[in-house]
Amino acid sequence: MYEYVIARTNYIDAAFKQALAERFDQIVLFGAGFDTRAWRFQSDPGTTKVYELDAPITQRAKAGRLRQCGFSVPANAIFVAIDFDNEILPAKLAEAGFRNHERSLFILEGVLMYLQPESADLTLRTIGAIAGTRSRLVFDYVKSSVLRGENTQYGESGVTQAVAQVNEQWHFGIEPSQVESFLSTYGFILMDHVDSLNLEKRYFQNPNGQVVGRINGTQCLVTAERM
Repeated sequence: MYEYVIARTNYIDAAFKQALAERFDQIVLFGAGFDTRAWRFQSDPGTTKVYELDAPITQRAKAGRLRQCGFSVPANAIFVAIDFDNEILPAKLAEAGFRNHERSLFILEGVLMYLQPESADLTLRTIGAIAGTRSRLVFDYVKSSVLRGENTQYGESGVTQAVAQVNEQWHFGIEPSQVESFLSTYGFILMDHVDSLNLEKRYFQNPNGQVVGRINGTQCLVTAERM
């Protein structure tokens, strides 16, 4: 997973920075955890608001570590404490100042695969309902074949064992060939869809054209835009 996480971080960093450069109105991080993008990319945030969604206990821990390290929360970063199982997402965002139907970037990094299918569907339908025209959605997903246990991908057995050992089962997967139709269900069109081979070439290819790091093949990354 090490190489994959490096590639995923770079991929989503680029999407975050592009949203800032294009003066998106809002960025929403689902399950933000200890994400540091609101701190790392503050040279010119403009008026873009960054909403970090996570459980209260995680956000308290993050705020405590930031204080210990001498960092304050940027003026444009807003913590939205939410219990995803019992609280309504649009209402919590509205309370925090989020404005529906404005151009926004929605990031679900390491999120969808842990949701039950009905929860994944509800989350994406909610995003589709509140996103403005030309908003973007960036997420990673697990291939459906991995959930079926076909063991056809590089690194599949090792990563599925590691996930099971920490009791964080994957529940939701997508067939790569169906990504475009999957996105259209929620009002999005596909902009970019990369698998492990694409990621290796993009992030682990040296100046001589040699790929120097191999990425497990269980997951892909997607960028989509609201129609």
